Amino acid sequence: MSNAGALSHIRVLDLTRVLAGPWATQILGDLGAEVIKVERPGCGDETREWGPPYLSGTNLSAYYLCANRNKKSIAVDLSQPEGADIVRALASQCDVLVENFKVGGLKQYALDYDSLRSSDPRLIYCSITGFGQTGPEAQRSGYDAMIQAMGGLMSVTGRAAGEPGEGPQKAGVAIVDVMSGLYATIAVLAALQHRTCSGVGQYIDMALLDVQVACLANQATNFLTTGDSPQRLGNAHPSIVPYQDFATADGKVMLAVGNNEQFARFCSVAGHPEWVTDARFSSNRARVEHRQALVVMIGEVTRTQSTQFWLRALQAVGVPCSPINTIAEMFREPQVRARALHVEMADAQGRAMPLVASPLRLSESPVSYDRAPPTLGQDTRSVLRSLLHLADDKLNALQLRGIIDGR
Repeated sequence: MSNAGALSHIRVLDLTRVLAGPWATQILGDLGAEVIKVERPGCGDETREWGPPYLSGTNLSAYYLCANRNKKSIAVDLSQPEGADIVRALASQCDVLVENFKVGGLKQYALDYDSLRSSDPRLIYCSITGFGQTGPEAQRSGYDAMIQAMGGLMSVTGRAAGEPGEGPQKAGVAIVDVMSGLYATIAVLAALQHRTCSGVGQYIDMALLDVQVACLANQATNFLTTGDSPQRLGNAHPSIVPYQDFATADGKVMLAVGNNEQFARFCSVAGHPEWVTDARFSSNRARVEHRQALVVMIGEVTRTQSTQFWLRALQAVGVPCSPINTIAEMFREPQVRARALHVEMADAQGRAMPLVASPLRLSESPVSYDRAPPTLGQDTRSVLRSLLHLADDKLNALQLRGIIDGR
């Protein structure tokens, strides 16, 4: 079995920062690609300082750690002509370039797609922006929270109108950035396959707003088929009942009853087999129509026993349910531990960095964890020497003039 990743023959130039772009390039690195992350001398990716928390004994934020494993870092000042020259030369040595500058922001450095493809038609170029390359909002900056708000996600997230704590809510993680990173990765992989067949690269226009709208999934289609905007339902589902959290004697349990057979098994455990033949609850459509009555009835029953009672009893008969874990409790789950979703990697100084593992599992081309999130510019000199064949005197001169930072 080969230990080389599926993309071990691919080199990626990473001109991204924050989360969506770094998430995409991290996945490519996990799959074996050589990822060269270009950062600003002195400060680097701004998420390096997005804390607390920070890795113990360092000023490196947990936020930065989550999206930058399996990369090399070089620090180059693009605003200086020599710096832009260096990055253009690196681009000529790469298969893929991923950037998340504002629309047109790289044109002044001749690092835009049109400038680079003229000399390298095989280059795959992925631009990630808030609003895309076209349209009246194209020039605006886009951050996850504003896209969740503008893109409709917050309108269907949060407690229902009239409930305590009602109002729109953003998701607890920057889910639009993460999804945009995933879509960008998919597009890059498709473009690599296209290049294999055609010999030419492609340009990828990836917009956070586009991704957010697409990922509204059933909620967007609910509107398109009815003309009615979906409303907030808290932890409930607009089209499935019972599919929400219920109070127990000592906490809460999450039920996710997806079909009539599961509902029948739930009713048996709950001690109310008659609910199955009740015309109000005999089908999912009927249960949705009589949601309020059924939810009240189930809640009266679940409150009589502990969370663990319901978990054991319902799991024993195959009714989907779960505890509502904190993140600490999640990492203690036997299944999470068995799947090794917590890994540690040592950085260049030998410091242990605790990280979440990639969910990608490929048997013949396994995901690698051979490079911890980098110290700013730690690979600058070695990368420039090996790929651009710059001699030490040239590197020293560039460094002294502030073009590069090769710590």
